[in-house]
Amino acid sequence: MPDQPHSFSRLAEELVGDLRGVAYNEPRRSRKRPTQPLADVVEQLMQLHQIGRQSPEQTIRDHWRELVDPNGGNANSSNSHPARIERNMLNVLAAHSVVRNELFHHRAEIVTRIRQLPGCAHVKALNLRAG
Repeated sequence: MPDQPHSFSRLAEELVGDLRGVAYNEPRRSRKRPTQPLADVVEQLMQLHQIGRQSPEQTIRDHWRELVDPNGGNANSSNSHPARIERNMLNVLAAHSVVRNELFHHRAEIVTRIRQLPGCAHVKALNLRAG
């Protein structure tokens, strides 16, 4: 027995549907694609969303206190949060404008420390947002 069932043309499907009295409800512009194995689709989604894998964002979150406040304080690190890396730029959310300005003045040092983390060498800048 073949792995894939035989697929008829759209016209043949419509004619058989008319003969049997069953409406053909597929949109005219839709295209049937071959079915993919579920394991392959799940693996692609796990890679896309970094599920069960160490992502650069998570590495930065784990070391955020040492990256932002290397002298032992936690004023800036507790009031800011690294959100996401987009186009080699790390988006950082700051609780208020004072923390944002403080991070802005030290952004070159923070980026240098981030680039030393494993898997984070591609980060080139910080995008700081207050809010």
